[in-house]
Amino acid sequence: MRKEYKTISEVVGPLMMVEGVDGVKYDELVEIEQASGEIRIGKVLEINQDKALVQLFESSQGLKISDAKARFLGHGTQLGVSADMLGRVFDGMGRPIDGGPAIIPEKRLDINGAPLNPAARDYPAEFIQTGISAIDGLNTLVRGQKLPVFSGSGLPHAQLAAQIARQAKVRGTNESFAVVFAAIGITFEEADFFIKDFRKTGAIERAVLFMNLANDPAVERISTPRMAITCAEYLAYELGMHVLVILTDITNYAEALREVSAARKEVPGRRGYPGYLYTDLASLYERAGRIRGNPGSITQIPILSMPEDDKTHPIPDLTGYITEGQIMLSRELYLKGIVPPIDVLPSLSRLKDKGIGKGKTREDHADTMNQLFSAYARGKDAKSLAVILGEAALSDVDKLYAKFADAFEKEYVSQGYTTNRSIEETLDIGWKLLSILPRTELKRIRDEYLDNYLPKQEAEEA
Repeated sequence: MRKEYKTISEVVGPLMMVEGVDGVKYDELVEIEQASGEIRIGKVLEINQDKALVQLFESSQGLKISDAKARFLGHGTQLGVSADMLGRVFDGMGRPIDGGPAIIPEKRLDINGAPLNPAARDYPAEFIQTGISAIDGLNTLVRGQKLPVFSGSGLPHAQLAAQIARQAKVRGTNESFAVVFAAIGITFEEADFFIKDFRKTGAIERAVLFMNLANDPAVERISTPRMAITCAEYLAYELGMHVLVILTDITNYAEALREVSAARKEVPGRRGYPGYLYTDLASLYERAGRIRGNPGSITQIPILSMPEDDKTHPIPDLTGYITEGQIMLSRELYLKGIVPPIDVLPSLSRLKDKGIGKGKTREDHADTMNQLFSAYARGKDAKSLAVILGEAALSDVDKLYAKFADAFEKEYVSQGYTTNRSIEETLDIGWKLLSILPRTELKRIRDEYLDNYLPKQEAEEA
């Protein structure tokens, strides 16, 4: 039988001290019952001899410690999982908020998960089509990869997240695909946008949504991404599904971590964030991947807004160390009306070479990708030179590169939030743009691909 303690000595903000406890564990869940029968939930933050420091999941306002009882539940935060979760919307603690019935769980899983044996991991090698040319063509997402999106305040990462969730699919397989979407510390307006978008497009049928709002407690914000990843692990490793996990916004998660750390009076690290921020982020990101011999997989797209657009800020900086690349959103492109404003030059997918080529996308993918990167970079240089020296200082070839850079942004990168392009369409647009340049400039593409794919009319003119 569980012990109940009437030894709550003090409450300060969301923190509560319970004395005289025995056999209590770190991270254990606590129920605080008042005389009226009202129950509030908390978890153990720290234990010192017979004292337990408890963080409440909700406000401590109106809590009378003189007649309250604390009951330690003997386990950490758990999520009841079932295949019926698909198509449902939950709050940050895994409770349904869509008006539907409660989930009858197949099993209950600890949200902190179990560490994967690195030797059991399989190498990510299968292409995931997002329908977004700047990602599919140039920074390809591979099944089992962690590919974050680095955004800035006010940039449209919410629309991009919804578009990826709506359009992503594994091509050429009959295996089931699901999206687990976790919104962390967002406004009610943003939450409403996501839920309506998923319902309107029918994407909710294969999705599970976890919504944590900005006015929810900080400790709940820390649980939300773990709830989502636990759900994804069940769908992937127990039901054999390919799962795409989208977490937005990781910056809000890190802020909550800093808030809890400050409440515990821990020694702060860079910019006030706890010294274990790297380890904590890794405990989320490293739960993505594939297990050898298991058909399921978890692919992660964490989205974070960089404070002051600073990519050296601790959150994007540490995220970059843990994950396999990044997709960068550009304020300059956004102001030019390019949507989505993905800046392809500083963006990178370290695993893209494993997911492209014959049998995965198309044989010409790697060559055209390299040529597009090179031509766009040279075109941007030519445009910068024209600003300083005037257009008359550019050679004829440089003028073509400048023209290519403008066309590339307008036709390749800018496609809106509703256009879903197949990889063949993306590659064909790339070839059409490359035909702006003389064939002699296309040095990164093999001759047989030039003969097969370069539009004939332009090839003859060149």
